[in-house]
Amino acid sequence: MTETNLITPYGGRLIDLLVSDEERTALHSRAAGLPRLRISQRNACDLELLATGGFSPLDRFMGQPDYERVLAEMRLSDGALFPIPITLPCDAFPGLQLDAEIALADEQNELLAVMQVAEIFPWDKQKEALLAYGTNDLRHPLVAEMNSWGKLKISGPLRVVNLPRHYDFRPLRLTPAQVRAKLVGMGRANVVAFQTRNPLHRAHEEMMLRAGREVDGTLLLHPVVGLTKAGDIDHYTRVRTYKSLLQHFADPDRIMLSLLPLAMRMAGPREALWHALIRRNFGASHFIVGRDHASPGLDSSGAPFYQPYAAQELVAEHGAELGIQLIRFAELAYFPAERIYGEVSPASAKDAVHLSATNIREKYLQPGLPVPDWYMRPEVAGILAQSSPPRHEQGFCVWFTGLGAAGKSTTAEILTVQLLERGRRVTVLDGDIVRTNLSKGLGFSKEDRDINIRRIGFVAAEIVRHGGAVICAAVSPHRATRNECRAMIGDERFIEVFVNTPLEVCEQRDTKGIYQQARAGKLQHVTGIDDDYEAPLRAEVELETLKNGAEQNAQSVFAYLEEKGFVSRVE
Repeated sequence: MTETNLITPYGGRLIDLLVSDEERTALHSRAAGLPRLRISQRNACDLELLATGGFSPLDRFMGQPDYERVLAEMRLSDGALFPIPITLPCDAFPGLQLDAEIALADEQNELLAVMQVAEIFPWDKQKEALLAYGTNDLRHPLVAEMNSWGKLKISGPLRVVNLPRHYDFRPLRLTPAQVRAKLVGMGRANVVAFQTRNPLHRAHEEMMLRAGREVDGTLLLHPVVGLTKAGDIDHYTRVRTYKSLLQHFADPDRIMLSLLPLAMRMAGPREALWHALIRRNFGASHFIVGRDHASPGLDSSGAPFYQPYAAQELVAEHGAELGIQLIRFAELAYFPAERIYGEVSPASAKDAVHLSATNIREKYLQPGLPVPDWYMRPEVAGILAQSSPPRHEQGFCVWFTGLGAAGKSTTAEILTVQLLERGRRVTVLDGDIVRTNLSKGLGFSKEDRDINIRRIGFVAAEIVRHGGAVICAAVSPHRATRNECRAMIGDERFIEVFVNTPLEVCEQRDTKGIYQQARAGKLQHVTGIDDDYEAPLRAEVELETLKNGAEQNAQSVFAYLEEKGFVSRVE
């Protein structure tokens, strides 16, 4: 491991964990005989920023002392401010032991790093979720994802052999040291960083221009191109819009675009503080925090996970220690009468037109309508229109859940025909068929059930990502795993349908005799008998099969899809 001694103007030491070319060759050879752990895309993003100093002063995945103190106090064990746990979870595997070396590989099994294992410790996912993200609600995408993480966390010194490979936008993929050098060359003492995971509309531009004028500084447009929230516009499209914006920006000599390979946690206030720390390491002196920074949306009760300005308050509270100054903005809106952008107050709210990425998608892009020039630059809107088909051509997933023999497959079959009649191409992933083909060999333990549902969710997410409609019909008894699938697919494109049929009715309808065998003790792990079913807390559609037949229930789901625009209306 090598480290530079460059002290940043705002505190913190930049770290470089990349090995030399000579050591890289030797490590490649030695790694072939080491136990190998394939890490997730999230872990690979974290590793890249650990290696290049983006997470400075952190130089490894957190060990237990750092991890526990970060959860409790937002500090590393040495007292340095750090609000988000950066850890490497895994399950036990052959060769994992203290003081042993292991190879870390990406999802394609390409070698990334060698770790000397210094710590192996268990963790409590509910504790982490509550302390770090403020909730155990499974509608939070990261809380749902944590359900599939390993039971252990490991840490130790890293020697990074290769950074994750990126073949896109290479001139914009700059390390902290490279960004800092370019910013110094632009000649201004102050640098204002702007975090985004969305295309930029006019209010964003106004926000950046005001911030730049306020401090007479350079703007660092620093979008996230690692993991964001499922359903977000893909980073290829977004980066093309950012590049277009730079060509038309008011003062191109005052703005720099660089891409950040960050895996977001959608952790609201803590995430905002983390984003500020990262931008400090990239050379920023100021950081813009707007309303609802890094918000995951609504919880299971329909309420926001975080208060709209809590992120600003937390960054302001720790800004002096962190060494980066907060530039806060209330919600900016467009005032048509004056043709200006301004902050919304209670008195002016009635005259304002509110702007958001969701507005753009739902009001203009999804219906295929042109985006007004006052809302977004025509060049940016044109790129989005090319990559954003109308809603009735976009992918979606209808996820039927309920007890066995509740009527899921029958209702799904009718809905499939209705969608085909209306011109949608549909893939059906029925629980029994998937078990015969994709999940052959799995049993019915909780672990095997969850693996089966995750496989269905993964396939469904790929279909949806490519614009297809998919109908899943599986008992899927565990709320956490269903929400994990929701997080993979994207909240806006996941329609959970609870087929609410009482157990005694399911037993009467059971033509396969499964319940009868379970009652006789011949079968185990039958949902509703000796395994619990966790009903959805806030399903998009709930079907009461005692009141309505399968055809009427299918029509109710179809009507919901039509209302949301996934099916074009017939005039």
